[in-house]
Amino acid sequence: MRPGGDAVITRVSDILVIQAIRSWLERSDLPRTAWLAAMRDPLIGRSLTLLHHDPFQPWSVATIAQATGMSRSAFAARFLNLMGEPPMHYLRTWRMQVAVQLLKQDSGSVADLAEKLGYNSEAAFNRAFKKTIGLTPGAVRRGAAC
Repeated sequence: MRPGGDAVITRVSDILVIQAIRSWLERSDLPRTAWLAAMRDPLIGRSLTLLHHDPFQPWSVATIAQATGMSRSAFAARFLNLMGEPPMHYLRTWRMQVAVQLLKQDSGSVADLAEKLGYNSEAAFNRAFKKTIGLTPGAVRRGAAC
């Protein structure tokens, strides 16, 4: 092995796995209401990419639709059809998953996290978090399993 050989092997392996998954997705007969099927849709896939890359953006159905070049109603219907849930419900769930990771890794306050996620109060964030995750943010921070 030459210097950097391990890194090269790792990267080539990553590329092969990604290409195999892409190939399978292109030929697969996945159900129409599934996350993978939604990712295959050029417009809904783009919206999911946007939401996942920038969950702290103050998204609305209208702004997501605009970012994908669709009307609000057409976007909402297509998203619901492919994902099986409305866009804002999906976004709330995704944000709460991000919040779980931040609570486990970051020592910032819950109030700061709530504000970052667009909540007007820590109490509103706590209620939404508990409804979505089933635990309070404090319990997650203390190491409760989610």
